[in-house]
Amino acid sequence: MERWRTFQPELMPGLKTFLILGRVTRLPTIWSNCLAGWLLSGGGNPIDLLLLCGGASCFYLGGVFLNDACDANFDRNQKRDRPIPAGDIELPTVLMMSVGWFLVGLLLLVSLGKGPAIMAVLLLANIVLFNACHHIFPLSPVLMAACRFLLYLMAGTVAAEGLNGLTIWSGLALGAYVTGVSYLSRKEAAPQLLRHWICALLAIPIVLAMIANGPGFRGIASLISLGLAAWILWCLRYTYVIEHRNIGHTVEGLWAGIVLVDMLAVAGSSYLAIVFLLWFVATLLFQRVAPAA
Repeated sequence: MERWRTFQPELMPGLKTFLILGRVTRLPTIWSNCLAGWLLSGGGNPIDLLLLCGGASCFYLGGVFLNDACDANFDRNQKRDRPIPAGDIELPTVLMMSVGWFLVGLLLLVSLGKGPAIMAVLLLANIVLFNACHHIFPLSPVLMAACRFLLYLMAGTVAAEGLNGLTIWSGLALGAYVTGVSYLSRKEAAPQLLRHWICALLAIPIVLAMIANGPGFRGIASLISLGLAAWILWCLRYTYVIEHRNIGHTVEGLWAGIVLVDMLAVAGSSYLAIVFLLWFVATLLFQRVAPAA
């Protein structure tokens, strides 16, 4: 396993800079959020789903580019290998690219109608707020979770049946999971302050699945829940079990687990399980090429 983690293919410098800035390792989790929220609200026109995924991807890329721009001074002291402090790209260029991604994403999402447009504006505002204050605001993991929650809501407004209770509750469960992952990510620099109780948030999607799924779907939901629980425990061992803890490995694994959380949310759509599994594997493969940290 450790040998696999050290494998990183060689890439052209410019391409690698873009992949690192764009944290492309987590893009499949954006697509799985969109698909899950869309299915929970009745599905609908596949073209709308593609536009949703495209717009959400642009928002994600704009957000992570903005993150590097806002963190440029911090990275010069703490993460000198990031593209801006390493001299691989200039700060104004990163800012312009961020704005460009946001504009393209906004155009795509506004084209889907009034409901998605409102959600897009709220999501964009939340992304900017998170990047502006995540180093000084202790509850910034909640802002990160709100981005994923709003993505579920936006997917629901695009779908045929519109927002419903299950979409909202599933989005909240995903938000709880993301809050836990984000909290662990914040503790990479201060592992001695780590609290165990926060990990209970990671189990909330499993609890919701057991409550929400009726007899017809409880079997498949139980199988997916077991897989998700096993993955969470496997990732947490890098932080809580092994002698030389590595919170970074835990965090990256748990980010990939978002795809499994989405698959659990739509356990009734078992015919699409292969899509979620492929995105899960893609996330793990991307981590070998361009780590998101």
